[in-house]
Amino acid sequence: MTPAVANMSAAPKIDASVSPCRELVLSRARMYADIRAFFHERGVLEVETPVFSLAGNTDPAIDSVVADFSSPFENEASLRYAHTSPEFAMKRLLAAGSGAIYQICKVFRKEECGRLHRPEFSMLEWYRPGMSYHALMDELAELLAWLMPAGRADTERISYADLFQRELKLDVLSAGVAELKDCAHENGLEVVGFDDDYDNWASLLLANLIEPGLGVDNPVFVYDYPSSQAALAQIRHEDNIAERFELYINGVEIANGYQELTDAQIYLERFENDNKKRKLSGLAEIKVDHWLIKDILSGFPDSSGVALGLDRLLMVMLNAVDIQEVLHFHVDDI
Repeated sequence: MTPAVANMSAAPKIDASVSPCRELVLSRARMYADIRAFFHERGVLEVETPVFSLAGNTDPAIDSVVADFSSPFENEASLRYAHTSPEFAMKRLLAAGSGAIYQICKVFRKEECGRLHRPEFSMLEWYRPGMSYHALMDELAELLAWLMPAGRADTERISYADLFQRELKLDVLSAGVAELKDCAHENGLEVVGFDDDYDNWASLLLANLIEPGLGVDNPVFVYDYPSSQAALAQIRHEDNIAERFELYINGVEIANGYQELTDAQIYLERFENDNKKRKLSGLAEIKVDHWLIKDILSGFPDSSGVALGLDRLLMVMLNAVDIQEVLHFHVDDI
């Protein structure tokens, strides 16, 4: 399903009499208003969840921002993690029976500042009970058509395995680390000090040899990842595939979605495994969100969910090449 009709009212209208600052304010405000109109039309409710929590994201690839909430009246420091996405709190709402929900919010990660990264950025996240991850890709394509000028919303889809086969002639799902290393060397990637982790090498090939060309003509969904890259997605055990997808536009990852995991015990196992990896890497262990585990145990609906980077999407809409072009303040100026 690739909608062909775009909501042209969402396209930023340039007015020479308007200052660049105000034009950017208008463009972001228009994008947010159109996103809200899109979900209102579909009966998806907007929610707001806390920014700080006692538990955090255990993913070894993500470094959380920590705040000290202690006061003179407490004997011990009370540390809180700033959310890296609103995922856990929104899933607790789903478990409580909220139905379909979305949120627009600021999220925080300890990241280097670069062309596509800031430690504070804007995210759209939504969850659809009863909807498959393929149907959610359809809905995300519809959102793109709603927001973007005509001609930028037709989407393509390709599986992770087919993508590696097409671009690198590599059977990535059956390849060992030695084959991934050979592919890297054959394509001019000389890496020193890299470990023998399959996912690290596969991600290296994807990031350097494939991603730059993804979504240049049309947005591209890459779906069905190796089970070792499941994060909190369901695993299809018959072929050892994680039921998740990523959306690329102009060589940049814009969104990441899952067929959501529903088994509380598997959540706990993945959180604990993450912390083992963090410990081996010399990273601080993160307090596991047992409130989420408890709420999922009470009953979690079959759902799909996706997180979308709003600053990166606005970059696409305004033909910007650096994230700073769509932000009003530099990280060092505020």
